[in-house]
Amino acid sequence: MIHPLAYVDPKATVDPTAEIDAFAVVMGDAVIGAHCHLHPHAVVYDHVTMGESCEVFPGAVIGAIPQDLKFNGEETRTEIGSHCVFRECSTVHRGTASKGKTIVGNYNLVMAYCHVAHDCVLGNHIIMSNAVQLAGEVVVGDYAVLGGGSLVHQFTRIGSHVMLQGGSRVNKDLPPYVTVGREPITYAGVNAVGLRRRGFTQEDVETVNAIYRTVYQEHLTLHEAVEKIEQTFAESGVRNEVLEFLKHADRGIVR
Repeated sequence: MIHPLAYVDPKATVDPTAEIDAFAVVMGDAVIGAHCHLHPHAVVYDHVTMGESCEVFPGAVIGAIPQDLKFNGEETRTEIGSHCVFRECSTVHRGTASKGKTIVGNYNLVMAYCHVAHDCVLGNHIIMSNAVQLAGEVVVGDYAVLGGGSLVHQFTRIGSHVMLQGGSRVNKDLPPYVTVGREPITYAGVNAVGLRRRGFTQEDVETVNAIYRTVYQEHLTLHEAVEKIEQTFAESGVRNEVLEFLKHADRGIVR
């Protein structure tokens, strides 16, 4: 249902089951999926594709042009998955020529005043607490939980199942399955509680703990730690994910 006081561009595609409240705006060629709900004063710009059952609260803006001085009006996109919630005054900007699109996966909760900058790639089941700020081209893995007020430097990667303390300043990559915090930001252990809640076995948790003892307690360079993990630990899902992440940690990892 589209309220008569909403504005929906004639070029936009809105599923008949979507709900567009008064004073909400859908611009250009935006696509709004089934059962989505745009609250009053929510704005969805052109070049946005939004999956089903998303909810955009008042003041949230999806798909505005990036805050990047190199952006020159090129046609780029914002891709939003299904079952995402964008709370009040959160913002997601479209991509630049660098990657061409900003991607937000499925079942993500983006709380009030959060910002997702150009060319970011977010996985699934992520929680961004109030006022988290992601700079351009940040990558966030599945099930990451980012504490309120955290600031994430451009090009940083955050692995899956990471638990990030609120108010953190992130300027290095955060490997999968870890808990990080303090000031300056520091590795604080494995996110064992989160892993068990999500069905990881005790063997998985013990493997992750052992891998990060190698990384953080044996005084090895990152390259040396990768080599030792490959030689010491049997193939497994968690071992392979950590290894793949560490091999591409061009910015270095949190220490």
